[in-house]
Amino acid sequence: MTAAEQTSTGRALIEAGSPVAGSMSSAAATVVFEPATARVQVDDRFAAALRTAAGEAAGIAVERERVRAGAALAFAVEYAATLHRTGRPVRTDDFFTPRPGGRPVADDLVEAVVATARRSTDERRVRHLGYLLAEVGVSPDIDTELADRALRLAGELRWRQLALLAAVGRRDRVPLPMAPLEDEPRGWTAWGAREDVADLQRAGLLDPPPAQPRPGGAALPRLRPADLRLTRRGVLVHRLLVLELLRDDAVAAALAELGLPRT
Repeated sequence: MTAAEQTSTGRALIEAGSPVAGSMSSAAATVVFEPATARVQVDDRFAAALRTAAGEAAGIAVERERVRAGAALAFAVEYAATLHRTGRPVRTDDFFTPRPGGRPVADDLVEAVVATARRSTDERRVRHLGYLLAEVGVSPDIDTELADRALRLAGELRWRQLALLAAVGRRDRVPLPMAPLEDEPRGWTAWGAREDVADLQRAGLLDPPPAQPRPGGAALPRLRPADLRLTRRGVLVHRLLVLELLRDDAVAAALAELGLPRT
């Protein structure tokens, strides 16, 4: 494939993300492939990693997977442009430098994010997968293994679980409910949301961990949302997926589905 053909097909992949990323996909493709004509900018090294990934993924045959792959790259551009505008420089370590006999770590990560996005049938998650790319690109304290760990954890979480993590992460400015959670809610939606909280606790993303049976069968304390805290692992996922930017209405919906009394 010639350079011109790779540019054409790679750009088309990012533009194909419009059903998920909207009209921003076209602008993102311009930033990556024609930066001189773009209204916003990202670092050249970051753009180069996205160009490589877009060209390599251009042949995706399943249409909706192609949409999600393009959208993830478009969202990466969106957040990277915001970081560039606010003065957060890309990392200056070897993240973007080809390794001896291999390609840059950045290229590995972009490919992994695209692969995860392709599998994300709940397409609301794709935005934050793209944000992960941009956030790691400006975070020299995050090594390859940490980024991979966060991506694996994110790939296992459902949208409501991401929203619940976001709720706990913003607890200092948006207080969480004080009412205790039922252990076995009668309604299926509330039961599923309560299971999501328990799964986050068992995965080590939220403290306190699930309560253990007491000797003699004594009653266990009831968990309140206000008691929840992000663990170190939870902080990693929250930070790299930029859950601080997860929409307030999605957070409110996740909390409402816990079935707590309205205040």
